[in-house]
Amino acid sequence: MDKIGPKHQMCRRVGASLCGRPNCAANKRPYPPGQHGRGRKRISEFQTRLLEKQKLRAIYGVSEAQMRRYYDKASNSMGVTGEELIRALETRLDTVVLRLGFALTTRQARQLVSHGHVSVDGKRINVPSARVRPGQVIELSARARNFVSVREALEITLDPPGYLYRNKDEVSGTLSRLPERDEVPLPAPVEERLIVEFYSAR
Repeated sequence: MDKIGPKHQMCRRVGASLCGRPNCAANKRPYPPGQHGRGRKRISEFQTRLLEKQKLRAIYGVSEAQMRRYYDKASNSMGVTGEELIRALETRLDTVVLRLGFALTTRQARQLVSHGHVSVDGKRINVPSARVRPGQVIELSARARNFVSVREALEITLDPPGYLYRNKDEVSGTLSRLPERDEVPLPAPVEERLIVEFYSAR
């Protein structure tokens, strides 16, 4: 599997907190790392498209191979390719756990899933990339509900987007329906059209 890369390198490269953490390095140094980070550079069309794709990869923490599979599936669907790509990423189990406010970062959400603390419709699932379908109920284990990180996340996160329902007391939630593109709360603007152009040109 491709390496996803250092935690905040991509955040600094695009000048935005893609990881979603308030203490992200990009908030203090919104320019690329290295001695030439503050210099102005002309970026080619290819680099612009590549950077947009890398941004989306960093936001969802997926490898290049995974991203390619999501793109191929989206391009074969009946919907708009870019919107279907975002929708597929947004209905990953680790992403749904994050959006429900059970974790503060994708890494935390992924750890909850991979360590077996998340169940879908009563069945424990430890695959972060598992797809959540409308109507399915996501719950945390009794042990995980008492984790400091989970309690902190529930305390400080806002209500989830409209396509999700959350029961804070039971630390559970439901994917009510598939998300619309303009509802997806990405930490930085993403032009999925450029990502589609990047892959379709290859």
